[in-house]
Amino acid sequence: MLLVLSIFGAVIGVQLLTTLGVTPNTAIIGAMAAMIIARIPLQCFARFRSIHIQNLAQSATSAATFGAANSLLLPISIPWLFGHNEMVMPMFIGVALAMLLDAWLLYRLFNTRIFPAEGAWPPGIAAAESIKAGDQGGKQAALLGTGIAIGAIGSWFKFPMAALGTAFIGNIWALGMLGVGFLLRGYSDPMFGIDINKLYIPHGVMAGAGVVALFQIARLIGKKSPATEAKHAAESDDALPLAQNEQIGKTIRLGALGFVALSALIALGSGLYAHLSLPWLIGFMLYAAFAAFLHEMIVGLAAMHSGWFPAFAVALITLLIGILIGFPPEALAMLCGFSAATGPAFADMGYDLKAGWILRGKGAHTRFELEGRRQQLIAAMLAFVVAMPVVLFIFRDYFAQGLVPPVAKVYVAAINAGVSLDIAKSLLMWAIPGAIIQLIGGPGRQMGVMLATGLLINNPLAGWAVIIGIAIRAVVLRVGGEPMRNKIEVLAAGLIAGDALFSFFNSVLPGGKK
Repeated sequence: MLLVLSIFGAVIGVQLLTTLGVTPNTAIIGAMAAMIIARIPLQCFARFRSIHIQNLAQSATSAATFGAANSLLLPISIPWLFGHNEMVMPMFIGVALAMLLDAWLLYRLFNTRIFPAEGAWPPGIAAAESIKAGDQGGKQAALLGTGIAIGAIGSWFKFPMAALGTAFIGNIWALGMLGVGFLLRGYSDPMFGIDINKLYIPHGVMAGAGVVALFQIARLIGKKSPATEAKHAAESDDALPLAQNEQIGKTIRLGALGFVALSALIALGSGLYAHLSLPWLIGFMLYAAFAAFLHEMIVGLAAMHSGWFPAFAVALITLLIGILIGFPPEALAMLCGFSAATGPAFADMGYDLKAGWILRGKGAHTRFELEGRRQQLIAAMLAFVVAMPVVLFIFRDYFAQGLVPPVAKVYVAAINAGVSLDIAKSLLMWAIPGAIIQLIGGPGRQMGVMLATGLLINNPLAGWAVIIGIAIRAVVLRVGGEPMRNKIEVLAAGLIAGDALFSFFNSVLPGGKK
C-alpha cells in the first residue's frame, strides 16, 4: 500500500505544482485511504485499522508529494528553462540526495531544543486528530466531520479555512506576526499605493530575520543540558542518538558536511569549473551549502510554528544574494535549484513525526516512540525513492508541453534581470528591522521569520483568517478552560482537512480548477 500511495502522491504533486503552482498537503488523503481500506470486510485488510499503519500511510503519501514536486521537479526545471539540458541530470542527482539528507536531519533533530515535539506543527496535529477521530468514532468523529464540512464549504467560498484552523493550534506570537504580514502585504498597495514586494521589503526583512535565526540556532546548539538531564541520557537504555539534545551539534555538523559535499557534486557534475575560476568555484560550493542549510532551517522553523513554509520565497532571497555576490547565470541556476530543493522534505518530515508523536502517546512510551519514529523515517525514505523514478519518467513530457512550475520562471527571470544597486540597498535597509524583530521575539517565537513569511505571501484573506482564529481561540479557552483545548484541536483538524480535501478534488476532478 505504501508503494501505491507513494506513486499516487508523487504524480499528484507533480501535476498540481505544474498546473496550479502549489503543492497540497496530501497527508490526509493517505490516512483516509488507509481508513477506507481498513473497512473492507476481508481479513487481509484488518491490519489497516491500526492508527499506526494509517500514520505510515499519511507519512508516505505526503513525503512523495512534496519530494517529487518541490524537491525534484522544481530544481531540474530551472536549468531546463535556461537551455542547459546537460545540467539537468547533475542537478537531479544532487537534489535527490539532498532530499534524503533533509529527511534524515529532521528525523535526528525532532524533539530537540531546535525543533521540539511540543511545537505547533499544525498539519501534523490535523493528521493525528483526523486519524484518532476516525478510530474512536462517536463525538470526536462527529466534531471532525463537522470541521471537514465547514472547511470544505469555506474553501468553496474562497476563504482560507486552513489558515483559520491553524490559528486554533499554532503559536500565537508566531501566527500573530504571520497575520500582520499577510495584511500588510495585501493592503499596502491598495490603501497606501506602496507595493512592498517591488521594493523588496519582504525579502530584506526575511534576510535579516534569517541571519539572526541562524545565530539563535547556533546558540541553542551550544546550550548545555542540566546535569540531571545529562545523567539520565547517559544512563538510560532509551537514550539513543535520536531526539537527544546532546546530539544536536553532531547532527548539524554532519548535515553541513553533507551539504558541502552535495554542492561540490552539483558544481563539478554540471561543469561549472568551465565557467568559474578555482577561487570562485570554491566560493560557490561554500555559499551554495550555506544557502541550502539556511533555507532548510528557516523553512523548518516557519513550518513548525505556523504550518506555512515559504520555500519558494526564501530560495529567491538566497538567489538575489548570489546575484549580488556576482556568480554567473549558469552558477546561479544551479544555486537556486539546490537551495529550493532543501526545506520542503525537512518540513514535511516534521509534520509527519508530530502526527506520530501524538498517536504514540506524546512520548509517554520512549522505546515505542523511538521505534515508531524510525518506522516513519523508513516509510518517508521509501516514498522519496519512489518519487525519483516517477519524476525521471515524466519530466521530459511535462517540460516539452510547457508544464513547468510557475515559480521556476520567476527564478529564471530574476537571474536574467540581475539586481540593481537600489535593490541591494533595500535588502540591506530592511534587513535591520527584520533582525531586530527576530531578536526581540527570540528562538521560541520566531517573530521576524514569521512576519517576513506573511510579507512574502500575497494573501490578505489568510491574514484575516489568522487574526479571527486567534481571537476565537482566546475566547473559547477563556470561557471553557483547558477541557476545550482538545475539542478545538479536533475542530481545527477538520477545518484543515476540509480545506485540503476540497483543494485536492477541485484540482483533479473534471470541471475543477486547472
